[in-house]
Amino acid sequence: MSIFDNRSGEVTEKRLLHPQQAVVFYQGLKEAARIGIEAGAPCQWFRRLLAECGHELWVGDAAKIRAAETRQQKTDRRDAELIMRLMVEGRFPRIWVPSEAERDVRQLLMDRHHRMRARTAAKNQLQSLALNQGMQKGKRLWSAAGRQLLSDLAMLPHAAHRRDQLLEWVGLLDQQITALDVLIAAEVTRRADARLLMTHPGIGPQTALAMVLTRAR
Repeated sequence: MSIFDNRSGEVTEKRLLHPQQAVVFYQGLKEAARIGIEAGAPCQWFRRLLAECGHELWVGDAAKIRAAETRQQKTDRRDAELIMRLMVEGRFPRIWVPSEAERDVRQLLMDRHHRMRARTAAKNQLQSLALNQGMQKGKRLWSAAGRQLLSDLAMLPHAAHRRDQLLEWVGLLDQQITALDVLIAAEVTRRADARLLMTHPGIGPQTALAMVLTRAR
């Protein structure tokens, strides 16, 4: 990394070979620092470390940072020098990034999304099993009566075992999605902009929260 001291104007270099060295270094700084990095790197632990130490993290547009370098050869050292120079000269192409708290709520939405996809896949398999047995219920298959009819349907052993597993999986996913919906609703109540979005027709809690968490400030 390249380090610029804005009081003395001194520029120094330091190489941190593993995360523990970064922890020791940033925790050891006596004053809050501003750190610049390129967007795209998986660095959740690093963002969290800087937040805990009271430092400010700037994330830059990687394409614009590369465009500012006239030399063709790319090295970590030159990248660090370029980022430092852009920050000192006030030309760093900073982009908006969500806070750690916002990232955590995003994960909540992604967890629900993955469970919704898994439930849809399981339901599609159950619909196929039902159709192969001559049962055409459509959406009514997911009512309590429809599920009971499917559960009681006579099938060969392996098909019956698969059906029972899928029904159990869908039931478990229903419970998990319902629990996540409660958490999402609680997050929406804490955000006036999300509640405002929900006044528009067709926008529910998940969509409203996702829009609030992905828009640039």
